[in-house]
Amino acid sequence: MIWPTPPRIRAVTVGEGLAVLVARPGPLEDSPVFERTAGGAEVNVATVLTQLGIGTAWISRVGRDGFGRYLIRHLNERGIDTSAVHVDPDRPTGMYVKERGGGSALPTDLAAGMSRMLYYRTGSAASALSPEDLTADVLEHCELIHFTGVTTALSPSATALTDAILALPRRGRVISFDLNYRPALWIRRDDAAADILARQVRAADVALLGADEALEVFGTGDPTRLREMFPQPRHLVVKNSAHSVTGFLGEDRCETPALRLRVTEAIGAGDAFAGGYLAALLQGRPHEQLLRYGHLCAAAALTGTSDVAELPPVPTLESCAAATPSAWAALRYPPGVAEAS
Repeated sequence: MIWPTPPRIRAVTVGEGLAVLVARPGPLEDSPVFERTAGGAEVNVATVLTQLGIGTAWISRVGRDGFGRYLIRHLNERGIDTSAVHVDPDRPTGMYVKERGGGSALPTDLAAGMSRMLYYRTGSAASALSPEDLTADVLEHCELIHFTGVTTALSPSATALTDAILALPRRGRVISFDLNYRPALWIRRDDAAADILARQVRAADVALLGADEALEVFGTGDPTRLREMFPQPRHLVVKNSAHSVTGFLGEDRCETPALRLRVTEAIGAGDAFAGGYLAALLQGRPHEQLLRYGHLCAAAALTGTSDVAELPPVPTLESCAAATPSAWAALRYPPGVAEAS
C-alpha cells in the first residue's frame, strides 16, 4: 500500500493541550454525562492551520495516561504532527471542565448560551515544558512558531522556554505571540505578569492582543496607544471584541469590521482568529485579507459549540476574503457567507 506523503511542516505551535469534558446545559452538579473533546490555545490554532492547508506540528508534554493518548490521537486524526510531544511518566495531562448554562432559575445555573471553564492543570505534564523541548526536528525548517501567554504562565521553566523561542535566530522564520492573558495562572507566580508579557510582545514578529486583556495587563486597550508602546513587532493586531480588529503591518494601519453573526459560544474565537491570520500570512496574502481570514475563522468558532473551529470550504473563505468593502460589510455568517464574491 502507498501511503500519502505527509505535508511539509511549515508551522509549529508550542503549548499545553487539554482534555476537555463538556457538561450538559444546566447546573454542573446535575450533569450525568460529559462529552470528551480537546482544547488548549495552541492546539486550537494548530487545528485551524491544518484546515487551511498549512502543515503543522505541535510541541508539548502530556501524561502517560488515557487523556494524553487521546490528545495525541485526536491531533493525528486532524493531520497535526505530534512527533515532538513528550510523554511524561509522572505528571498528568491537563484538563478542564466546560460548564454550560441552561438558562433556568436555579441559583447555580448560568444563562443560556453562557459557559464557564474550570481548569485542572496544576502540576500538569505541560507545566514541565522547558528550553530542552526546542531540540525537536520539526523546528529545523519551519516558517512559523506560535505560542501564547498561557504557555508562558504555566511555570518558570515554561517562561524560559518561550524566552528561548523568541531568542531563536529568525533566518526568515516568523515568531508569533498571542497575549492570551489568564490571571488565574499567574496567581502562583512571584514574577510580574505585565513585565514578562510586555517583553514577549516586543520580541515577537507577530503580536496578537485582545483590547480587553491589553487594558488589564498594560493599562490601555487603545490600538494607537498600544502601537506606541509596542513598535517592535512588524505585525501588531488589536482585537476589539465583536466590533472590529485593528492591524498594524509596519507603518500600515488597517481597520477591519467583524462579521455579523449570532454568537453560540465565544470560547476559542481568539485562537481561531490567530490561526486564520497566520495561515493567510504564510500564504502571502495582503494585509486586509490577513485580518479578514482571522475574522472568518473566528466566526466559525463563535457560531459553533466546540473550542475548535470547523471551517467552511477553503474556496468559500477565499471568496469572502477577497470581497469588496461593501460586500464584506454586508456579509452575515452563516449562511450568507457562501454568497459573497
